[in-house]
Amino acid sequence: MKIGSLELETPLCLSPLAGYTNLPFRRVVRELGGCGLATTDLVNARSLLENNRRALELVATSPDDRPWAIQLFGAVASEMRDAAMKCEDLGANSVDINMGCPVRKVCRVGGGSAMMTELGKTAELVKGMVEAVKIPVTAKMRLGWDEKNLTAPDLAKALEEAGISAIFVHGRTRQQGFAGRVSLEGIASVVAAVKLPVIGNGDVTTPEGAKRMMEETGCAGVSVGRGAFLNPWIFRATAHFLQKGELMSEPDFEERIQVMTRHLERNIEFFGEERGCVLFRKVIPWYARRFGPSSEFKKAAVRISNRSDYEKALGEYRGWRKQFVNEEGELLEKFAPSKLQAVFAGDVDVERSEIPVPKGPISNW
Repeated sequence: MKIGSLELETPLCLSPLAGYTNLPFRRVVRELGGCGLATTDLVNARSLLENNRRALELVATSPDDRPWAIQLFGAVASEMRDAAMKCEDLGANSVDINMGCPVRKVCRVGGGSAMMTELGKTAELVKGMVEAVKIPVTAKMRLGWDEKNLTAPDLAKALEEAGISAIFVHGRTRQQGFAGRVSLEGIASVVAAVKLPVIGNGDVTTPEGAKRMMEETGCAGVSVGRGAFLNPWIFRATAHFLQKGELMSEPDFEERIQVMTRHLERNIEFFGEERGCVLFRKVIPWYARRFGPSSEFKKAAVRISNRSDYEKALGEYRGWRKQFVNEEGELLEKFAPSKLQAVFAGDVDVERSEIPVPKGPISNW
């Protein structure tokens, strides 16, 4: 898939997920393979221009974090233009404009989903950014503010005329948040409205789900957010499925532990040991969803403050878990994955299953 002058190895992208898709996680996903493009957490344009410490942390990258996009939010045209230029100076491969965030503090300043309510003003802002940089400029939007205002197709047309290179569409309205079903018909309506690449987003947790979205909407690619956090292997598995038409085997317990531990090490490298471990407390339960019985591990893991705490909790969990496995270390049948876990394995129709919303910045709407 091509986004302007940027050519991606796969049509699979990592969506921004506030508080989660930081550099440590992006590196882990890339190491597993299959991710064509990863985008930073959304960054306030003004804060970036002011070299705010938090903003600079959000856009931090590394040589193995390529290709990468920086997602900006804001409603002041001059700030968004200058911030795009700064992103280009920082070496970003593209700039993404957040037009889909439903958080009140973003919308009340005219950013996020609020940009979908003023098409002319938004198109002018985008045009200024496109003309100021040489790298591709993209936009992430929802279907509209609510069911009565499904403005995505019209906004997509306006943005195409303004020179945008691609559009990412989450198949829900701002009013829905993450509730209800993703509308594949809604994504398809955006695809039909423009000639540029449209990347679908929402509730993709399996290779089959990604393929279904592409086939039923005609979108050029798929962007995965929560599904990637629930299953970091999804890009590798989906790329293989799209190319070979066959599903890869699920990673076993030991591989999951190895990747979780690597993720922690990346956190420690980036944030320092104490902060990296404290921030990882909210990450561990997501990995543990696929371990089988793990209540004792999660109780200890969410209190870790250093690497030793983690190793101690993991060691004790290995011993406790033995009662639930056979001699080969495989879970006994009566402890098979729950319905939610089955979703990740492709055994349940994802459209009928609730995907948890991670706790963090996006929880406080």
